[in-house]
Amino acid sequence: MKGSRAKALLSGLAAAAALVVTACGVPPSDVIEAGEPAGIVVGPSPTLSAAAAVSLYFLASGELRAYPRRIGDPSDLGAVVGQLFGGPSAGEAVTATTQLPRLTGTPVVAAGSGNGISVKLPKGVARLGQPALLQLACTLARAAESGTRDPLFTESSPAPVRTSVQVLGDGWSVAQPTDSCPAPADT
Repeated sequence: MKGSRAKALLSGLAAAAALVVTACGVPPSDVIEAGEPAGIVVGPSPTLSAAAAVSLYFLASGELRAYPRRIGDPSDLGAVVGQLFGGPSAGEAVTATTQLPRLTGTPVVAAGSGNGISVKLPKGVARLGQPALLQLACTLARAAESGTRDPLFTESSPAPVRTSVQVLGDGWSVAQPTDSCPAPADT
């Protein structure tokens, strides 16, 4: 009895499989060529949590010196300026000082269509001295360079070098060229 049940079950399954294979009267066909096989497009790696090092320029024994600092998006020049005006970290303060004032508001940073960057400081900030202007101009020039490089092609042509930073305050404005900025490796 057990053997006949198994045979009946197997023959029922075979009949059901035959119905499925015949596909309700749809005739079989050959493979149809329809172009290239599908490919996979690989884009740049996401950088959601990868922080990059940016050179913030502080003063060491009165000389301009680059201090690498991790920042989420080096192309966000406003964030870079915020870090710079925040002053040296505790570790950096062992050798670094700043001539930049602590800000009570947020500066507005804009990269122009040419090679210039402008920084509008909050109300009440006094005119910056030469060391402070150099700190700001050199930091922005290096951040703008690193933020415009293509991370996938390190051998590509270099990023455009920013030639000047225009700093605007309450009743004052000054342009600082960046051609005298030391390279991070030189500091």
